[in-house]
Amino acid sequence: MPEVLNGDVRSGEAPAPADGRRGGARVRSRVEIPLHLADGSWQTAHVITFDGLSDGLEHIAVSYTRHPAVPLVRVHSECLTGDVLGSGRCDCGPQLDESLQRVAEEGGILLYLRQEGQGRRDISLYDKLDAYSAADRGRGAGAAGHGLRLADDARDYHAAAQMLRALGVSRVRLLTSNPDKVRQLNWYGIAVEERLDFAGRGV
Repeated sequence: MPEVLNGDVRSGEAPAPADGRRGGARVRSRVEIPLHLADGSWQTAHVITFDGLSDGLEHIAVSYTRHPAVPLVRVHSECLTGDVLGSGRCDCGPQLDESLQRVAEEGGILLYLRQEGQGRRDISLYDKLDAYSAADRGRGAGAAGHGLRLADDARDYHAAAQMLRALGVSRVRLLTSNPDKVRQLNWYGIAVEERLDFAGRGV
């Protein structure tokens, strides 16, 4: 069931971005790309790039023409093994498929963040695969991850808030079961008016 959130914005001013700017992101380009959705249909989406994001990474937004007053938004962190290869070790691929389908049907935006390694720039794709290997050798997944310097979750969503503001969005319905995404977006000035879960569970 959807969760309606009532004014969960933290008091005080949001912290300054790492580069010292407040906001400042802007749309760099838009390109139309036909996307093959989970239901087998094709929908033309606008894939949007940005300049001035606080972390300097190449995140994108996927948007459709129809936007309700409070759009459905999914903030999805990159996972090559799940998103591209269909790995059974995570549910990132199914979450991405469901997100694109629901955003197309309900009207909204998917933000695709380049955050492989849970937002840690010192964690590579190889490190993640090494953690899988360590888990297969009998170490717990958490212990294996920490042995390879993997943080529980170091993701920051300031760039996501910047992207939404650059698109003229200040209020969202957020597709997630991760309360930290709700807290951070509210903290960075994006009002999360409703939190919705996946058909299964997701973050």
